[in-house]
Amino acid sequence: ILKVADEGDFYEIQEDFAKNIITGFIRLEGRTVGVVANQPMVLAGCLDIDSARKAARFVRFCDAFEIPLLTFVDVPGFLPGTKQEYDGIIKHGAKLLFAYGQATVPKVTVITRKAYGGAYVVMASKHLRGDFNYAWPTSEVAVMGAKGAVEILYRSELGDAEKIARRTQDYEDRFANPFVAAERGFIDEVIQPRSTRMRVARAFASLRNKKVETPWKKHDNIPL
Repeated sequence: ILKVADEGDFYEIQEDFAKNIITGFIRLEGRTVGVVANQPMVLAGCLDIDSARKAARFVRFCDAFEIPLLTFVDVPGFLPGTKQEYDGIIKHGAKLLFAYGQATVPKVTVITRKAYGGAYVVMASKHLRGDFNYAWPTSEVAVMGAKGAVEILYRSELGDAEKIARRTQDYEDRFANPFVAAERGFIDEVIQPRSTRMRVARAFASLRNKKVETPWKKHDNIPL
C-alpha cells in the first residue's frame, strides 16, 4: 500500500478492529482512493465476520462519496469453525459481497498472493463488476489450496505418500498461478510487482469518467 500511495502516505481506518483486513485512504496522483487489503500476518488473512463487516462498511462509505476503490487480495478463504457459522458468517460475509457488487465507483483489484474460493469472489473480483483486475505472477487463483484439494479429489490414494506428493505437485503446477484465471477472463493482466503503482494509476485515470446505468428499483435487499 505504501509503495503505491503518493509519498508513501496511508491513512488507516479502524486500525485496531478486525486486523485481518486493512481499510484506509491514500492519494494516487493527487486523488483520494479508498484501499481495502487482506492482512496475511493476522489469521492468515482469512475473512471472518468482523473483517467482512468492517470492509463492507468502508466500501459503502467510499461508494456513497464517489471515492474509487483499490483492493489488494491475499485471502485463503473464510475462517472455518462452528463459532463463525453459528454467528452467521454467510450472512455477514454477504454484506461485503453486496457492498462490492453494488458499488458503482471505479474498482481496481490487485491479487498479490492467495485468492481462494468464495473469499476470492467477494474481494472485488470480476464477478462483482471489478473494472480492472490484475495479478502478480506469484498469485494463486483457485477453488482451494493444493493440499486440501488433493485430499478431497484423491481420497482413495491417501495411503500412498509418494503418489499424493505427485498429485499435489501436479495441482500446484496447474492451478497455483494466475494464468488459468487470466485465460478465462477473470484476470485482465498479469503484472510485475514493480509496475503496480503505474498500472493502478493508469487504470484509475481511464476510469475517471466512469458512469454506470443501473435498472430502476425502489431499493436493494441488503443482507441484514
